[in-house]
Amino acid sequence: MNTDKIYAEAIANEYALKTASKVVALRKLDRKAKRKAYIFAYSFGIAMSLCLGLGMCLSMQIIGSGTLAMGAGILLGLLGLIGVGINYPIYKKLLLAGKKQYAFEIIQLAREISDGAE
Repeated sequence: MNTDKIYAEAIANEYALKTASKVVALRKLDRKAKRKAYIFAYSFGIAMSLCLGLGMCLSMQIIGSGTLAMGAGILLGLLGLIGVGINYPIYKKLLLAGKKQYAFEIIQLAREISDGAE
């Protein structure tokens, strides 16, 4: 088996113009199924990372001073740690739900494309 030829064909197929509207529709459905999970994961992850960083700054008294700032920083840091820790499991559940929602349409369209290619 010539792996260079397979690799070259895969690259060429990636750059070839897709005139079949079914392939374009399949890609759009795939992106639509994953979009909610991606948006949530990035935004929640960024927010919780910032929360963690702010908590660290408060607890080390880089921002603010006194025991109140330190206590608030520890609580904020723990909230950020928990949020960062649960981000991936929530992402996986949202991704699974999105895939389940569009599974029938994607499978049906993929079968039409594969049947038409033969």
